[in-house]
Amino acid sequence: MELLSALWILVQVLIGYNLVLPLLLLLLYLVRGRKQPGPARAEQADYAIIVTAYEQTDLLPQVVGSLLKLHYERYLIYIVADKCDISHLHFDDSRVHLLRPETVLASNTRSHFYAIRHFARPHERLTIIDSDNLVDPEYLNELNRYFDQGFEAVQGIREAKNLNSTFACLDAARDIYYHFYDGKVLYGLGSSATLAGSGMAFTAALYRECLEHLDVTGAGFDKVLQHAIVKRGKRIAFTDKAIVYDEKTAKSDQLVKQRARWINTWFKYFFFGFDLLLTGVRRFSWNQTVFGLVLLRPPLFIFLLLSVLMMAVDLIWLPSQGLIWLAALFLFAAGFLLALLASPTDPRIYRSLINIPRFIGFQLMALVKAKKANTISVATRHGSEKS
Repeated sequence: MELLSALWILVQVLIGYNLVLPLLLLLLYLVRGRKQPGPARAEQADYAIIVTAYEQTDLLPQVVGSLLKLHYERYLIYIVADKCDISHLHFDDSRVHLLRPETVLASNTRSHFYAIRHFARPHERLTIIDSDNLVDPEYLNELNRYFDQGFEAVQGIREAKNLNSTFACLDAARDIYYHFYDGKVLYGLGSSATLAGSGMAFTAALYRECLEHLDVTGAGFDKVLQHAIVKRGKRIAFTDKAIVYDEKTAKSDQLVKQRARWINTWFKYFFFGFDLLLTGVRRFSWNQTVFGLVLLRPPLFIFLLLSVLMMAVDLIWLPSQGLIWLAALFLFAAGFLLALLASPTDPRIYRSLINIPRFIGFQLMALVKAKKANTISVATRHGSEKS
């Protein structure tokens, strides 16, 4: 009986620490203080901007139009149109290189390296943009401020391009939370920002060193990449000034398919957290230890549902422990709200929060489909749906 009681407490601790970890990291971040990067060097680095498209090309003209408005001179755009009809795509600007692979790649990294093999000139740095993204005109200049400090990897911020549905607003709220804690706070603490799949940049040499020998299929190349970078003892910088505007998921079927891929990715790669945590402890590396701890965190809805379930059990059998759960859930909710308040958050996002239970319901549907997620869909199809 004592053994079962000890195991129950251990399981609760392993789940419950996720509720209070964000606020603990935030307190450390506030105590540590924040240092602003210096100005970028006068000489511009040469960038390759890689835009990957799979099957869909409708938004590519807008994406390219946005990239051509960058307040920057030394860059070329490489569009990898995988399994796409490009007969209607015509770009007159010499900075745009439209590439269509001869065979279907169906992989982000395969598309990236297809672009790398077709570089028109050696590029010092590369940045990855999705086929539905728009960029702020100062995007590359802001990235340079961190590269010029010696960083080899930088994650920008992905802000919502559309808030046209409840799902889009809740998707944006989730992004704000993660960018705040897994980006701004983690980096500010001396660890690394997590990668977000797009709006991120690297030295071309580092990207090739980390991924060229691998064939990463399905979702989650950013998980493999961030593990490889931090395992090498390097930090990933974060800037909320390098802005990418991202198309938020607006339809319920889009949400389920997208989240199924993301959940599948977490189960596939969560062991990276153990690897970095143990490596960090062994090497006395703050960067690797904290980053590894964060990677072990399950998706939000999973640990929230498990927390509520454990609280319900404790309130019946051990009311004092149930009250601890209640306090921890309150602290998590406070931390979530603080992230929104500390960021430029549209009022529509606040109004959408009442629909979080419905949002979690669709993610439970995604959990059921997670095992076969990468056979159901390869990329998110965007559209609008009022809800």
